[in-house]
Amino acid sequence: MNGTAQLGEFLQTRRSQLVPEDLGIPDYGERRRVPGLRREELALLAGVSVSYYTRLEQGHSLNASPQVLEALARALRLEETERLHLHDLARSAQGPGRRRRPAPERVTRATGQLLEALAHVPAIVTGRRSDVLAWNRPGHALFAGHLDPYAVDRPAERPNMARLVFLDAHTRDLYADWPAKARAVVGNLRLVAGRYPDDTALHVLVGELSAKSPEFASMWADHRVKACAVATYEMRHPLLGPLTVTQQTLSQGPSQNIVVATTEADSPARTALALLAHVTPKGDPAGPGAPADAG
Repeated sequence: MNGTAQLGEFLQTRRSQLVPEDLGIPDYGERRRVPGLRREELALLAGVSVSYYTRLEQGHSLNASPQVLEALARALRLEETERLHLHDLARSAQGPGRRRRPAPERVTRATGQLLEALAHVPAIVTGRRSDVLAWNRPGHALFAGHLDPYAVDRPAERPNMARLVFLDAHTRDLYADWPAKARAVVGNLRLVAGRYPDDTALHVLVGELSAKSPEFASMWADHRVKACAVATYEMRHPLLGPLTVTQQTLSQGPSQNIVVATTEADSPARTALALLAHVTPKGDPAGPGAPADAG
């Protein structure tokens, strides 16, 4: 998952996903051997030479300027998140001296206090690779009530939401539209991979999921990136039944998020979530403990 390979694969994949007709490029009745734009067509749209673009896509050019990247982003019709991801990939391709080292995975005091304040709302704290670093009682009951609530306190055994979504039957059954949830998970991991190309644990996770889940492998190869801050899902909880939940991701810095599940006021889902307080033991078995500041 090195930077040059990721950059080239991203450019090639996004180029193949463009429809020439939508960009006003005539085909003159020609039959294209591969889908999407040709390299020379994209180079023309971006205002760069074909030879330069080819070197960039093949990983032979490591010094794309911000101006060239912006031109490519416009030509590829990238959204804002995708544009920023392109810049991340270009930086990671420029060598170890430009790469950002991942920060340690730990819950800050401020995040721990926020989790405590959300005691009556399902909430979990996730790290950059979607490891669950902490959760409150409703969060554990909603997202992973079949798992040991104390697992988050043991770093080697912490649940990983990406692994659960793709490899755990209970979690898969939670989502009526599982593919939508799965695509959101992969899109977020793609963003993280661009930001942290040296994260060995992330490499291992992606390798494991690719080997064990053909669906993950296919979605990963699609190179779609997505910062999923808010998404509404129809969930099918084994104890609560069907409920509509909005999952909101609150960023707590570059490597930590709080995922909170909310519902419409006076809705059946709001009533159902209120029952979560009664499906887990009393006390705070899955709280953040006494987290250390990240510094």
